[in-house]
Amino acid sequence: MMSTPPLRVAMIGHGFMGAAHSQAWRVAPRFFDLPLQPEMTLVVGRSGAAESAERWGWADAASDWRAAIERDDIDLVDIVTPGDTHAEIAIAALEAGKHVLCEKPLANAVEEAERMAAAAQAAEQRGVRAMCGFSYRRVPAVQQLRRLVAEGVLGELREVRAQYLQDWLSDASGPMTWRLDKALAGSGALGDIGAHIIDMSQFVAGDALTRVTGTLETFVRERPLLAPIQPARQKGLGGTASDQKGTVTVDDAAWFTGRFASGAVGAFEATRYATGRKNALRLELSGDRGALAFDLERMNELEYYDATAPADRLGFRRVQVTEPEHPYTGNWWPTGHGLGYEHAFSHQVVDLVRDIAAERTPRPSFADGLQVQRVLDAVERSAAKGSAWTDIPTSTEDQLSTEVGR
Repeated sequence: MMSTPPLRVAMIGHGFMGAAHSQAWRVAPRFFDLPLQPEMTLVVGRSGAAESAERWGWADAASDWRAAIERDDIDLVDIVTPGDTHAEIAIAALEAGKHVLCEKPLANAVEEAERMAAAAQAAEQRGVRAMCGFSYRRVPAVQQLRRLVAEGVLGELREVRAQYLQDWLSDASGPMTWRLDKALAGSGALGDIGAHIIDMSQFVAGDALTRVTGTLETFVRERPLLAPIQPARQKGLGGTASDQKGTVTVDDAAWFTGRFASGAVGAFEATRYATGRKNALRLELSGDRGALAFDLERMNELEYYDATAPADRLGFRRVQVTEPEHPYTGNWWPTGHGLGYEHAFSHQVVDLVRDIAAERTPRPSFADGLQVQRVLDAVERSAAKGSAWTDIPTSTEDQLSTEVGR
């Protein structure tokens, strides 16, 4: 019997997302039959990489990301670093002939995302693939939402409502972190969590936003630096709060309205100041024949309203997305045994590995990531102009992925 060819992976960065991605690379090939066998070859971090390698199961560690590019025994580079490094690392990896998985948002600015998408398009001509990591697409209930919309159960889509609410910044005395520095993070709640609801809304609706009007707000404009004072990239990674203050240069909350190409209207909110809300992502779509809703805090179910039912049977009904017929779920536990946050990352690995082996474009592609970046940029430009309606540029290369399982 022929052995499965290896896919040797290097992960650059090893914080919160590093843990989630490590879990995915380790677990996915044990629950899914994959055409390539992922090997956790190298983890890279400015400090502490050796400890992360031992904890999470990586074979080797390095302190400079260029090691992953230069080594011949690396096939894929997984980027989980702050956004200001994405473009440099991803483009270098693609040009070196290595596949790339890059966390969202794709970059800190449209120009960077455009260069990344162009590099990915050029690399694809040489058989090198790239994916942008919007993991929430891989939640089975979100995939089921997309299936139902594609089948036409909503009829004419009229409204999309999306919220992503967190409260981890609501304490004004909390320390400065890299996520509050525009030079490193690109934007605040808008890019950090707003990017998720933009991508999810477009994916589930099978439709693209074409214009937006937005408002941004920064509630706390200074926060304590950590002592001893560290380089900017290390802020928030250790130490205790000092008397010195750092300036917050990103938004704390974002609200915007958008119009889709079909004419449907969307309402969006992303905030890290929603007191009492820890990780509340909700999506609801309304059409002339029905409505669908998803809440990440109940991630193994969705709600469905059939407006064509007799009047005495109307009402939202709960659908448990745990059957073998639902996307991904048949590879895990018996019916009714729910999945968790980490499983979406495993499904991301599954789809990426299968796409690489099949020599097809992984989705969301870097072009998809660029389109989301353009929406983020349009919201920022709208807010800067007093919430003026702002068009989202498109190009003939932009193709939003709407396939179930992609």
